[in-house]
Amino acid sequence: MLVFRRVPEHAATPSVLTIGNFDGLHRGHQALLARLTAQARRLGLPSALVTFEPHPREFFAPDQAPARLTNLREKLALIERCGIDRVYVCRFDAALASLSAEDFARRILVQGLSARHLIIGDDFRFGRGRSGDCALLQEVGQRHGFGVEAMPTLEWMGERVSSSALRECLEAGDIEHAARLLGRPYAIAGRVVEGNKIGRTLGYPTANVQLKRKRLPLAGIFAVTVSGLSGEPLPGAASLGVRPTLGDGLKPVLEVHLLDFERSIYRAHVAVNFLHKLRDEAKFDSLEALKAQIARDVDATRTYFANTQNG
Repeated sequence: MLVFRRVPEHAATPSVLTIGNFDGLHRGHQALLARLTAQARRLGLPSALVTFEPHPREFFAPDQAPARLTNLREKLALIERCGIDRVYVCRFDAALASLSAEDFARRILVQGLSARHLIIGDDFRFGRGRSGDCALLQEVGQRHGFGVEAMPTLEWMGERVSSSALRECLEAGDIEHAARLLGRPYAIAGRVVEGNKIGRTLGYPTANVQLKRKRLPLAGIFAVTVSGLSGEPLPGAASLGVRPTLGDGLKPVLEVHLLDFERSIYRAHVAVNFLHKLRDEAKFDSLEALKAQIARDVDATRTYFANTQNG
Protein backbone atom coordinates (compact mmCIF):
# COMPACT_ATOMS: atom_id res chain seq x y z
CA MET A 1 0.00 0.00 0.00
CA LEU A 2 1.27 3.45 -0.95
CA VAL A 3 0.75 6.32 1.50
CA PHE A 4 0.81 9.94 0.34
CA ARG A 5 0.83 12.99 2.60
CA ARG A 6 -1.20 15.10 0.18
CA VAL A 7 -3.46 14.84 -2.82
CA PRO A 8 -1.63 15.77 -6.06
CA GLU A 9 -2.77 18.76 -8.08
CA HIS A 10 -3.39 16.51 -11.08
CA ALA A 11 -3.88 12.75 -11.01
CA ALA A 12 -1.49 10.51 -12.94
CA THR A 13 -4.08 7.72 -13.16
CA PRO A 14 -7.81 7.39 -12.40
CA SER A 15 -8.92 5.64 -9.21
CA VAL A 16 -11.86 4.09 -7.41
CA LEU A 17 -12.18 6.22 -4.33
CA THR A 18 -13.61 6.59 -0.85
CA ILE A 19 -13.33 9.46 1.65
CA GLY A 20 -13.73 9.47 5.40
CA ASN A 21 -12.11 9.39 8.82
CA PHE A 22 -12.40 5.59 9.28
CA ASP A 23 -11.67 5.83 13.00
CA GLY A 24 -11.51 2.33 14.44
CA LEU A 25 -11.97 0.45 11.14
CA HIS A 26 -15.09 -1.31 12.44
CA ARG A 27 -17.27 -3.77 10.53
CA GLY A 28 -19.08 -0.98 8.70
CA HIS A 29 -15.80 0.47 7.43
CA GLN A 30 -14.61 -2.99 6.48
CA ALA A 31 -17.76 -3.64 4.43
CA LEU A 32 -17.30 -0.34 2.58
CA LEU A 33 -13.65 -1.06 1.81
CA ALA A 34 -14.50 -4.57 0.61
CA ARG A 35 -16.97 -3.03 -1.82
CA LEU A 36 -14.36 -0.49 -2.88
CA THR A 37 -11.69 -3.08 -3.66
CA ALA A 38 -14.19 -5.25 -5.53
CA GLN A 39 -15.24 -2.30 -7.70
CA ALA A 40 -11.60 -1.37 -8.32
CA ARG A 41 -10.89 -4.90 -9.54
CA ARG A 42 -13.90 -4.80 -11.87
CA LEU A 43 -12.71 -1.54 -13.40
CA GLY A 44 -9.04 -2.49 -13.43
CA LEU A 45 -8.10 0.61 -11.42
CA PRO A 46 -6.31 1.21 -8.12
CA SER A 47 -8.40 1.55 -4.97
CA ALA A 48 -7.76 4.80 -3.11
CA LEU A 49 -8.79 6.20 0.26
CA VAL A 50 -8.69 9.83 1.42
CA THR A 51 -8.55 10.51 5.14
CA PHE A 52 -7.79 13.54 7.28
CA GLU A 53 -5.21 14.42 9.91
CA PRO A 54 -6.09 15.76 12.38
CA HIS A 55 -9.69 14.62 12.62
CA PRO A 56 -11.88 17.62 11.61
CA ARG A 57 -13.56 17.65 15.03
CA GLU A 58 -10.11 17.93 16.63
CA PHE A 59 -9.40 20.94 14.42
CA PHE A 60 -12.64 22.80 15.12
CA ALA A 61 -13.09 21.92 18.82
CA PRO A 62 -10.00 20.17 20.22
CA ASP A 63 -11.32 20.14 23.80
CA GLN A 64 -14.64 18.59 22.79
CA ALA A 65 -13.45 16.08 20.19
CA PRO A 66 -14.12 12.43 21.04
CA ALA A 67 -11.29 10.10 21.98
CA ARG A 68 -9.67 8.56 18.95
CA LEU A 69 -10.12 4.83 18.56
CA THR A 70 -6.99 4.54 16.39
CA ASN A 71 -4.01 6.79 15.87
CA LEU A 72 -2.77 7.34 12.32
CA ARG A 73 -0.25 4.48 12.36
CA GLU A 74 -2.84 2.02 13.66
CA LYS A 75 -5.42 3.19 11.15
CA LEU A 76 -3.03 2.82 8.21
CA ALA A 77 -2.10 -0.71 9.29
CA LEU A 78 -5.78 -1.70 9.46
CA ILE A 79 -6.52 -0.10 6.07
CA GLU A 80 -3.64 -2.03 4.53
CA ARG A 81 -5.14 -5.30 5.79
CA CYS A 82 -8.26 -4.45 3.77
CA GLY A 83 -6.27 -4.49 0.53
CA ILE A 84 -6.38 -0.78 -0.32
CA ASP A 85 -3.78 0.28 -2.89
CA ARG A 86 -3.33 3.96 -2.01
CA VAL A 87 -4.05 6.19 0.99
CA TYR A 88 -3.98 9.98 0.84
CA VAL A 89 -3.59 11.61 4.25
CA CYS A 90 -4.86 15.19 3.86
CA ARG A 91 -3.79 17.75 6.43
CA PHE A 92 -7.00 19.22 7.78
CA ASP A 93 -6.26 22.91 8.27
CA ALA A 94 -7.93 26.29 7.81
CA ALA A 95 -7.35 26.23 4.04
CA LEU A 96 -9.03 22.85 3.60
CA ALA A 97 -11.83 23.74 6.02
CA SER A 98 -12.60 26.90 4.04
CA LEU A 99 -13.11 25.11 0.69
CA SER A 100 -16.68 25.09 -0.52
CA ALA A 101 -18.18 21.69 -1.21
CA GLU A 102 -17.99 22.35 -4.97
CA ASP A 103 -14.31 23.36 -4.77
CA PHE A 104 -13.49 20.35 -2.60
CA ALA A 105 -15.09 17.99 -5.10
CA ARG A 106 -13.41 19.65 -8.07
CA ARG A 107 -9.89 19.87 -6.58
CA ILE A 108 -9.78 16.56 -4.70
CA LEU A 109 -12.04 14.20 -6.61
CA VAL A 110 -11.84 15.45 -10.16
CA GLN A 111 -8.42 17.06 -10.59
CA GLY A 112 -6.35 15.52 -7.81
CA LEU A 113 -7.52 11.88 -7.93
CA SER A 114 -9.50 11.55 -11.18
CA ALA A 115 -12.24 9.51 -9.54
CA ARG A 116 -13.99 7.01 -11.78
CA HIS A 117 -16.19 5.66 -9.01
CA LEU A 118 -16.77 7.01 -5.50
CA ILE A 119 -18.14 5.06 -2.53
CA ILE A 120 -19.08 6.92 0.66
CA GLY A 121 -21.07 6.36 3.80
CA ASP A 122 -24.61 7.71 3.51
CA ASP A 123 -23.95 10.22 6.31
CA PHE A 124 -20.77 11.66 4.72
CA ARG A 125 -20.60 15.48 4.71
CA PHE A 126 -17.83 17.68 3.35
CA GLY A 127 -16.88 21.21 2.41
CA ARG A 128 -17.27 24.50 4.27
CA GLY A 129 -20.04 24.23 6.84
CA ARG A 130 -20.48 20.55 5.97
CA SER A 131 -22.67 21.69 3.09
CA GLY A 132 -21.73 18.90 0.68
CA ASP A 133 -23.62 15.61 0.65
CA CYS A 134 -24.26 12.60 -1.56
CA ALA A 135 -26.70 14.50 -3.79
CA LEU A 136 -24.08 17.14 -4.59
CA LEU A 137 -21.49 14.47 -5.30
CA GLN A 138 -23.87 12.77 -7.71
CA GLU A 139 -24.34 16.06 -9.56
CA VAL A 140 -20.56 16.52 -9.78
CA GLY A 141 -20.18 12.93 -10.88
CA GLN A 142 -22.67 13.36 -13.72
CA ARG A 143 -20.75 16.38 -14.99
CA HIS A 144 -17.31 14.76 -14.74
CA GLY A 145 -18.01 11.14 -15.55
CA PHE A 146 -17.80 9.22 -12.27
CA GLY A 147 -20.36 7.19 -10.39
CA VAL A 148 -21.30 7.80 -6.77
CA GLU A 149 -22.49 5.08 -4.43
CA ALA A 150 -23.69 5.69 -0.86
CA MET A 151 -23.53 2.76 1.55
CA PRO A 152 -26.03 2.70 4.40
CA THR A 153 -24.82 2.21 7.97
CA LEU A 154 -24.12 -1.46 8.55
CA GLU A 155 -26.26 -3.34 11.04
CA TRP A 156 -24.65 -6.23 12.89
CA MET A 157 -26.94 -8.53 14.85
CA GLY A 158 -29.62 -5.83 14.84
CA GLU A 159 -27.34 -2.97 15.93
CA ARG A 160 -26.06 -0.03 13.89
CA VAL A 161 -22.27 -0.20 13.71
CA SER A 162 -20.56 3.16 14.13
CA SER A 163 -17.50 4.70 15.71
CA SER A 164 -19.77 6.39 18.26
CA ALA A 165 -21.33 3.07 19.28
CA LEU A 166 -17.85 1.58 19.58
CA ARG A 167 -16.69 4.42 21.84
CA GLU A 168 -19.73 3.90 24.06
CA CYS A 169 -18.90 0.20 24.44
CA LEU A 170 -15.30 0.89 25.36
CA GLU A 171 -16.17 3.65 27.82
CA ALA A 172 -18.70 1.35 29.50
CA GLY A 173 -16.11 -1.43 29.75
CA ASP A 174 -18.05 -3.81 27.49
CA ILE A 175 -14.93 -5.03 25.74
CA GLU A 176 -16.56 -8.15 24.33
CA HIS A 177 -19.32 -6.10 22.67
CA ALA A 178 -16.71 -3.77 21.20
CA ALA A 179 -14.94 -6.78 19.69
CA ARG A 180 -18.19 -7.84 18.02
CA LEU A 181 -18.58 -4.41 16.41
CA LEU A 182 -14.95 -4.50 15.25
CA GLY A 183 -14.75 -8.12 14.17
CA ARG A 184 -11.56 -8.34 16.26
CA PRO A 185 -10.40 -7.32 19.75
CA TYR A 186 -9.90 -3.62 20.33
CA ALA A 187 -6.16 -2.91 20.39
CA ILE A 188 -3.68 -0.16 21.15
CA ALA A 189 -0.27 -0.37 19.50
CA GLY A 190 2.96 1.31 20.51
CA ARG A 191 6.62 0.94 21.34
CA VAL A 192 7.76 -0.45 24.68
CA VAL A 193 9.60 2.33 26.52
CA GLU A 194 11.31 2.84 29.86
CA GLY A 195 8.91 3.22 32.78
CA ASN A 196 9.40 4.00 36.46
CA LYS A 197 9.82 0.27 37.25
CA ILE A 198 7.40 0.37 40.19
CA GLY A 199 5.81 -2.85 38.95
CA ARG A 200 9.17 -4.57 39.13
CA THR A 201 9.70 -3.45 42.74
CA LEU A 202 6.26 -4.91 43.57
CA GLY A 203 7.16 -8.25 42.00
CA TYR A 204 5.12 -7.73 38.83
CA PRO A 205 7.34 -6.27 36.09
CA THR A 206 5.42 -4.48 33.35
CA ALA A 207 6.02 -3.37 29.78
CA ASN A 208 5.26 0.34 29.43
CA VAL A 209 3.64 0.86 26.01
CA GLN A 210 4.00 4.37 24.62
CA LEU A 211 0.70 6.20 24.17
CA LYS A 212 0.57 8.76 21.36
CA ARG A 213 -2.92 10.13 21.87
CA LYS A 214 -4.49 12.97 23.82
CA ARG A 215 -7.50 11.08 25.15
CA LEU A 216 -8.20 7.42 25.79
CA PRO A 217 -11.43 5.66 24.80
CA LEU A 218 -11.20 3.23 27.75
CA ALA A 219 -9.56 2.87 31.14
CA GLY A 220 -9.18 0.25 33.83
CA ILE A 221 -7.58 -3.14 34.43
CA PHE A 222 -7.90 -5.74 31.67
CA ALA A 223 -7.07 -9.26 30.58
CA VAL A 224 -5.15 -8.81 27.33
CA THR A 225 -2.92 -10.46 24.83
CA VAL A 226 0.17 -8.84 23.33
CA SER A 227 1.05 -9.32 19.66
CA GLY A 228 4.42 -8.65 18.08
CA LEU A 229 6.74 -10.56 20.40
CA SER A 230 6.33 -14.12 19.14
CA GLY A 231 4.34 -16.18 16.69
CA GLU A 232 1.28 -16.25 18.97
CA PRO A 233 -0.18 -13.43 21.10
CA LEU A 234 1.01 -13.65 24.71
CA PRO A 235 -1.43 -13.42 27.65
CA GLY A 236 -1.15 -10.71 30.26
CA ALA A 237 -2.85 -8.27 32.61
CA ALA A 238 -2.88 -4.59 31.63
CA SER A 239 -3.49 -1.34 33.46
CA LEU A 240 -4.59 1.64 31.36
CA GLY A 241 -5.05 4.90 33.22
CA VAL A 242 -3.55 7.54 35.49
CA ARG A 243 -2.35 5.31 38.40
CA PRO A 244 -4.10 7.25 41.20
CA THR A 245 -2.19 5.42 43.96
CA LEU A 246 1.07 6.98 42.77
CA GLY A 247 -0.13 10.59 42.72
CA ASP A 248 -2.53 13.15 41.32
CA GLY A 249 -2.59 14.57 37.80
CA LEU A 250 -0.39 11.88 36.26
CA LYS A 251 -0.49 11.25 32.53
CA PRO A 252 -2.26 8.08 31.38
CA VAL A 253 -0.01 5.07 30.83
CA LEU A 254 -0.49 1.58 29.43
CA GLU A 255 1.38 -1.08 31.43
CA VAL A 256 1.22 -4.81 30.72
CA HIS A 257 2.38 -7.64 32.95
CA LEU A 258 2.96 -10.64 30.69
CA LEU A 259 2.24 -13.96 32.36
CA ASP A 260 5.26 -16.24 32.82
CA PHE A 261 7.46 -14.02 30.65
CA GLU A 262 10.86 -12.61 31.59
CA ARG A 263 12.59 -11.49 28.38
CA SER A 264 13.54 -7.82 27.96
CA ILE A 265 11.41 -6.24 25.24
CA TYR A 266 12.42 -2.56 25.34
CA ARG A 267 11.99 -0.81 21.96
CA ALA A 268 9.76 -3.59 20.60
CA HIS A 269 6.63 -2.40 18.79
CA VAL A 270 3.64 -4.32 20.13
CA ALA A 271 -0.15 -4.35 19.97
CA VAL A 272 -2.13 -4.81 23.18
CA ASN A 273 -5.42 -6.61 22.48
CA PHE A 274 -8.09 -5.91 25.10
CA LEU A 275 -10.19 -9.01 25.77
CA HIS A 276 -12.00 -8.50 29.10
CA LYS A 277 -12.29 -5.76 31.70
CA LEU A 278 -11.46 -6.90 35.22
CA ARG A 279 -12.20 -3.71 37.15
CA ASP A 280 -11.97 0.08 37.18
CA GLU A 281 -8.89 1.90 38.40
CA ALA A 282 -8.80 2.50 42.15
CA LYS A 283 -6.67 4.43 44.61
CA PHE A 284 -5.05 2.36 47.34
CA ASP A 285 -3.75 3.50 50.73
CA SER A 286 -0.31 1.99 50.25
CA LEU A 287 1.94 0.19 47.79
CA GLU A 288 1.40 -2.99 49.81
CA ALA A 289 -2.35 -2.73 49.26
CA LEU A 290 -1.71 -2.09 45.55
CA LYS A 291 0.57 -5.13 45.40
CA ALA A 292 -2.12 -7.32 46.95
CA GLN A 293 -4.66 -6.08 44.39
CA ILE A 294 -2.24 -6.70 41.51
CA ALA A 295 -1.87 -10.29 42.74
CA ARG A 296 -5.66 -10.67 42.63
CA ASP A 297 -5.77 -9.13 39.15
CA VAL A 298 -3.12 -11.53 37.87
CA ASP A 299 -5.02 -14.47 39.40
CA ALA A 300 -8.24 -13.24 37.75
CA THR A 301 -6.39 -12.96 34.45
CA ARG A 302 -5.12 -16.52 34.72
CA THR A 303 -8.65 -17.70 35.50
CA TYR A 304 -10.03 -15.80 32.51
CA PHE A 305 -7.59 -17.43 30.10
CA ALA A 306 -8.09 -20.88 31.67
CA ASN A 307 -11.85 -20.56 31.25
CA THR A 308 -11.47 -19.23 27.70
CA GLN A 309 -9.28 -22.17 26.70
CA ASN A 310 -11.61 -24.69 28.33
CA GLY A 311 -14.80 -23.09 27.12
